[in-house]
Amino acid sequence: MTASKVMVIDYGIGNLLNVVRAIEHCGAQAQVVEQAHEAGQLPDRLVLPGVGAFGDGMKELQARGFDDLVKRFVQTGRPFLGICVGVQMLFDVGEEFGEHAGLGLIPGRVQPVPNLDASGQLHRIPHIGWSPLTRPSARESWQGTLLADTPQGEPAYFVHSFAPVPQRESHRLADTWYGGVRICAAVARDNIMGCQFHPERSAAAGLTMLQRFLKL
Repeated sequence: MTASKVMVIDYGIGNLLNVVRAIEHCGAQAQVVEQAHEAGQLPDRLVLPGVGAFGDGMKELQARGFDDLVKRFVQTGRPFLGICVGVQMLFDVGEEFGEHAGLGLIPGRVQPVPNLDASGQLHRIPHIGWSPLTRPSARESWQGTLLADTPQGEPAYFVHSFAPVPQRESHRLADTWYGGVRICAAVARDNIMGCQFHPERSAAAGLTMLQRFLKL
């Protein structure tokens, strides 16, 4: 059954319109909050989108009280989704413009996308465009996650220069390949899920993922 209420965190560093529109298109009510004290009762689902730099994102999350709200929400066991910088901030440390502490909800670091392809040749950074999603060898299936209805090789839309590197292979939900180099595309740990790609910009495939998230 589709969730009736989804809270979307707005911490002032990105345009949330596409995320909100996609959630509402999937049949849920999106509530955008700009300060943690506005949140009131915790919702059915929580979404943390984001664009920009890791350090700036963490600074704004903390200033608006969202770091504590995210941690409290995760403890409820309800489904949580981070998108782009929103997934990066779930990790211990981000390396963009120096080292910055993250939320520490998934062990690992956020590191630059390699600027050399598998043959040692320079390729374009940031990684922009459509890339296929593949299931890591350590994960037997995508059942029970937002990718449950997604076929292997389905392309998703990426715009990023940094990507999470989970400490544990079991936390990798999906990978993609850029110039023959493996990049973590999505993560999952218990009720926490996150996409380095943008499901709200990934056409019908992305909407299918959001619809599945709303049914978890």
